[in-house]
Amino acid sequence: MRTQKCTNGGLLKLNVTNHEQRARLLVSCQDRPGVVAHISTLLFEHHANIVQSDQYSTDPEGGMFFMRIEFDWNEEKSPFQTIESAFTELAKTHEFTYKLEKASRKKQMAIFVSKENHCLSELLWKWRAGELVADIPLVISNHPDNREEVESYGIPFHHIASTKANRKEAEQKAIKLLKEHNIELIVLARYMQILSPDFVSEFPQQIINIHHSFLPAFIGANPYAKAFERGVKLIGATAHYVTDDLDEGPIIEQDVLRVNHRHTVTDLRVAGRNIERIALARAVGWHLNDQLLVHTNKTIAF
Repeated sequence: MRTQKCTNGGLLKLNVTNHEQRARLLVSCQDRPGVVAHISTLLFEHHANIVQSDQYSTDPEGGMFFMRIEFDWNEEKSPFQTIESAFTELAKTHEFTYKLEKASRKKQMAIFVSKENHCLSELLWKWRAGELVADIPLVISNHPDNREEVESYGIPFHHIASTKANRKEAEQKAIKLLKEHNIELIVLARYMQILSPDFVSEFPQQIINIHHSFLPAFIGANPYAKAFERGVKLIGATAHYVTDDLDEGPIIEQDVLRVNHRHTVTDLRVAGRNIERIALARAVGWHLNDQLLVHTNKTIAF
């Protein structure tokens, strides 16, 4: 895993690892002594080498503990399946939940879009450039406008018209497609439809949306017009997981841009689109890279 300096002085992870025998482990449990020791010992006993480890505790006295580890394993000395079985037993014994993934495995991702294509184009470009490591078996839209762009990437485009009259039927058609392709992540790239609770329940913590506002400010339609009327000095965008509560799911990433009285509503929309595409792509990358854990209505982003 290579890193480079961000402009804010932090480190930016670049998802360019070529290690075929590298894995990622995410752990959540009640904070108590020995958790790290037990996990480290298991990896050591199975000839694995920890290359990166991050931990976070909400409260050392009875709070929650979260950890992300990247490690290399030796398939000849200890097969991955053996390590998986060992973690299953360890999790039962010490009462923690975990997710273990091979870094080389590509998740199946679907993109939903309406008419505006700025977020869609950003995701497709990063995907083709290898910055988003995933397979994209399909793009679904309630409008036909972006068919040509999507199909130019060799990705099937499905136009499913959705109105109040056929909303349930349209969602069932989309769900059927998603299930057929074993989709693990759905990205709403400015998909201007409200998903029903039935749809959301099919894909818990697997749907990422971009909201064209710095939530919780200016929710709903026309946020840039509302921001203009308030004379805001900052505009932003929010990427979050989708829940039944509209625009109130766990926030993954937010970004902002400073503006002033000279900016028109059109200026704000143009600037906002740039923020939206960056914030959404960043959130999607973190999810694909197994850097996110959800606790209550918050995310822990490693």
